[in-house]
Amino acid sequence: MTEVLADHRQACASFTTVVRAAGGNWDAPSPCSEWDARGVLEHVIGFHDVLLLRPLEAKPTRPKDDPEARWALTVAALFEALGRPGVLDEKRSSLVGALTTDVLLHTWDLAKAVGVDVALDPRLCQMGLDRALAHKEQFEESDMFGPSVPVPDDASVQSRLLGFTGRDPTWQSPARSPGGSPTERDGPGRTPT
Repeated sequence: MTEVLADHRQACASFTTVVRAAGGNWDAPSPCSEWDARGVLEHVIGFHDVLLLRPLEAKPTRPKDDPEARWALTVAALFEALGRPGVLDEKRSSLVGALTTDVLLHTWDLAKAVGVDVALDPRLCQMGLDRALAHKEQFEESDMFGPSVPVPDDASVQSRLLGFTGRDPTWQSPARSPGGSPTERDGPGRTPT
């Protein structure tokens, strides 16, 4: 169970790096067609609130208009709560594993939105892809994910994970790609949450 916590800490650290590099671009469009960069951040915070922090009575008080501080306080409260003896049982450990993949994917979403190059950890990508493939039917039936985006057979594990979860690994912000249009931005179907 300590490995699950270490993996989640690693995913959150990568997300933190992108949050710090956002440079105030919180209204930039993201690959998640329904969210801008701030929406991606708030989704990640919200999932942690609802699934872990509130049940553990550990929800922090966060400022409304400081995205970086909001995330920093979330992470601090999260790992303090998860470090309590007996908290990380089998059910919660499984939940943290799923959230690790969620954070990993949204690290890419946020990075693409704010124009930061990011390479996701290949081991965490493989774990996320394996988890997703093991629950393929649930993924396909869920309204949280867009249709899979085909990737080349020799694509990296990062690209395969992104494509499986409805993300186009080649997505570029219309503000950063020459001649980008909203149609190109939105790609083939809704991007997952």
